[in-house]
Amino acid sequence: MASSANSACVLVFLLLHLLFASKTFSAMHSHSSIHHPHRHHHTPINSRLHQAYIALQAWKQVIYSDPFNFTSNWFGLSVCNYTGVYCAPSLDDPKVQVVAGIDLNFANIAGFLPDELGLLTDLALIHLNSNRFCGILPMTLQNLTLLYELDISNNRFVGPFPSVVLSLPTLYYLDLRFNEFEGPLPPQLFAKTYDAIFVNNNLFTSVIPPNLGKGRASVVVFANNKFGGCLPPSIANFAETLQELLLINTSLSGCLPPEVGFLYKLRVLDVSNNNIVGPIPYSIAGLAHLEQLNLAHNMMTGLVAEGICSLPNLANFTLSYNYFCEEERICQNLTSKAIVFDDRWNCLPEKPQQRSKKECSAVLEHPVDCFEHPCGGGSGSSGGFVAAAMPATAPAFAPASHS
Repeated sequence: MASSANSACVLVFLLLHLLFASKTFSAMHSHSSIHHPHRHHHTPINSRLHQAYIALQAWKQVIYSDPFNFTSNWFGLSVCNYTGVYCAPSLDDPKVQVVAGIDLNFANIAGFLPDELGLLTDLALIHLNSNRFCGILPMTLQNLTLLYELDISNNRFVGPFPSVVLSLPTLYYLDLRFNEFEGPLPPQLFAKTYDAIFVNNNLFTSVIPPNLGKGRASVVVFANNKFGGCLPPSIANFAETLQELLLINTSLSGCLPPEVGFLYKLRVLDVSNNNIVGPIPYSIAGLAHLEQLNLAHNMMTGLVAEGICSLPNLANFTLSYNYFCEEERICQNLTSKAIVFDDRWNCLPEKPQQRSKKECSAVLEHPVDCFEHPCGGGSGSSGGFVAAAMPATAPAFAPASHS
């Protein structure tokens, strides 16, 4: 399986080179500007290309609008000459040409995906970004065992999370954003070896699965869904790889778990526009690679610690529209370090554009103890912000054997 995945990877890079070299997707994507890498060659038909012909003709029959005429030349047996269809030597027999990629990005096509697409068993990539495809993903896609990239973003797909993608053994890049998928996310999604998981701007609900597996993703984007609940401590399972975590407008509540500080490769953390309470976990002060930290539009309280403001790569720190009541030393003048900093509409008595005393008192008189109530908050018995007293041991969270 590993050798197949490696071969698929090489094939994908070759195909991507062809895609970027093509003028098809560089300007207005007009039919007249399309230059196919095999346009001037006749590819002898073989059984696998014949299967591809059956699949593509079935697909063409359920395309109801093609304003840029991408599929106007989808006729005849020479499928390698079809616009958006890319052929390459088969992995198991280099003498045999197969359909290895489909790229219809920005074609604005309306239609749906037929079951016959399962006949395209040699596909390494499917790019359908920015169309009007609707309906659900056919279960026959489970036959695409070489598929490496699947991008169906910015379409009109519906239904529950398309579980068929979880059965694809070599899938590495998954982009489902800007559709109308709904319901919960399956925990199995986060145990896969995907490099990128984009599920933002759908209708997903329930909560982020509490038991996140040993994922390998470098980018995870949950933004603009209605999950609710808390960010689970098991997010730390992504410590070896995660560089960008975006949770914007996902109805998150409770406290940020200190395990966020385990994500020692993190460069971007955005939890803005939620209902998060409690202080900033001091473990974040150990994220030496962090460049962007956005906590805006929550209900967070307590101290903005100097250790966070002193992060060596920090370029943008936004904490506006919260209830922070104190900034330590350097945090009071971060703009002098050329850091984009926004602390408006908090409870900082020495700063302009802050909340009123009445508004601040209503929240600060009921501090949240994140140890006692990590998910959902509650009144702390100590009269202070317990999590703010965490020891500054966050740098030790990064395994010593990694840079």
